[in-house]
Amino acid sequence: SAEKFGQAYFKEPRWILDQFVPDWVDFYPCQDNQYCCGGGGGTMLTPFKKEREHYGRRKIEQIKRSGAEIIVTPCHSCHGQIKALLSVYGLTNISVKYLWEIVAEALI
Repeated sequence: SAEKFGQAYFKEPRWILDQFVPDWVDFYPCQDNQYCCGGGGGTMLTPFKKEREHYGRRKIEQIKRSGAEIIVTPCHSCHGQIKALLSVYGLTNISVKYLWEIVAEALI
């Protein structure tokens, strides 16, 4: 379970999005069953680019199925990896934003 490795904050970011993004969609599967993007553990700083791209393909398929135009993540590693994957897989029409960016944009 994710709780062994952290606090498993699933509800809080979703609650934040609920406050001002009425049409956001979650990935399936989600929360404890979420697919890893392949960029965790600092792999963005390693020479294993082909491996990251390979393991990230499940996340790309998940993103495609969601129909999302913007991917929102609070995680720095996911942000960088997903941006890289979108470019590799030709999905440059989808943007990636940090959760804090979405909040800041809503305040302006």
